[in-house]
Amino acid sequence: MRSAIVVGAGIAGLAAAGALARTGWQVTLLEREERLRPGRAGLLLWPNGIRALQALGLDGGLDAIATPVQRAGLRRPDGHWLRQSAPETAQGTPYVVHREDMHDVFVAALGSKIDIRTGVTVRTVRTEGGRPGVGDGRSTWEADLVVAADGVHSAVRQRLVPGAQAVSGGYAAWRAVIPWYRAPHLPPDTPSAGETLGVGHRFVHASLGERRSAGASSRGGIYWVATAPGAARPEPSAVQLTLLRRWFAGWHDPIGDLLAATDPDDLVQEPVTELRPLPESFVHPAGYVLLGDAAHALADHLGQGACLALEDAVTLQALVHDAEPGTALTAALHGYDRARRPRVARLARQGRRLGTVLQASGRLGARARGMALGALAPRLLESAATAANDWRPPSPHPP
Repeated sequence: MRSAIVVGAGIAGLAAAGALARTGWQVTLLEREERLRPGRAGLLLWPNGIRALQALGLDGGLDAIATPVQRAGLRRPDGHWLRQSAPETAQGTPYVVHREDMHDVFVAALGSKIDIRTGVTVRTVRTEGGRPGVGDGRSTWEADLVVAADGVHSAVRQRLVPGAQAVSGGYAAWRAVIPWYRAPHLPPDTPSAGETLGVGHRFVHASLGERRSAGASSRGGIYWVATAPGAARPEPSAVQLTLLRRWFAGWHDPIGDLLAATDPDDLVQEPVTELRPLPESFVHPAGYVLLGDAAHALADHLGQGACLALEDAVTLQALVHDAEPGTALTAALHGYDRARRPRVARLARQGRRLGTVLQASGRLGARARGMALGALAPRLLESAATAANDWRPPSPHPP
């Protein structure tokens, strides 16, 4: 039986491990933590991510955990519209889910045949002398294929492609889910989701609905994301929350109410990092393949990181579906690289252009930066979103 090792049990790793196991691979999943832990806060699933879940066969329970996002448009901090409506595009409707709900879906889909090893920190990577293998200094695991899905600071990638380094994206991001029992009541005329752009700052919110209600996440509440220029903040969560309330003071409703209803324990800070340069290849001839942030962490202004990781898993599953170890598997992995790297490189370029406008740094005065933001941001956001969402799964049985 064909065998694979998947390093990392985040979204990319769980999706890839389950996908390979369902197509006949014997899979070992290695995770650094002592148990499989769900991410905190929420997650936006854009139409490309929904299509990836469908291709993986994981969309069956989506109605029970996901809430459709009816985007109301794009505003300035004073509430004036930059773009008054954001109608559904041909790509479809995005959804918002709680990360714990999504984690449960992935874990349930792993099945009973996957060998899960927790508390394993990969320190060695073998590229010569037989099949690929990784080790933690005490034990070594080898297989026909090693899938590196261990995040932006991937130990596997650092040994295979040391030139690709994680660097700051120039801003920090915070996420939170306000539980349904503490979430502020929004007036009837308030959109269930919204996005607001200021000079260097951004705030996005989306309702997860009432707990266990129709068309709502099983946990309910309100999910929000805030970004601000600069490095990650070292202060405790309570101090970070105080800073966020200060930075976004005076922004239109319901932003102030959402921040006021947030507790420090709800807050998740995510330092934004990206790989520069992107690896010249997402595969290594010794039998390794990079997925998710291990391959292509981006300064992701659209929140596409999870969706791109799901695309990776779908593409890998399709291309190695019938590939036997040897020349067929090698050809399949090169096909994966040809399918994934140009797309990610294109989105990375768009993301950097978008970041230049959204972060609005430089010598321009505040008024000039605000004008540039209003003139360019809506168009660039729409263009980047269209490019990101315009993806279709490959055939599960490529010629």
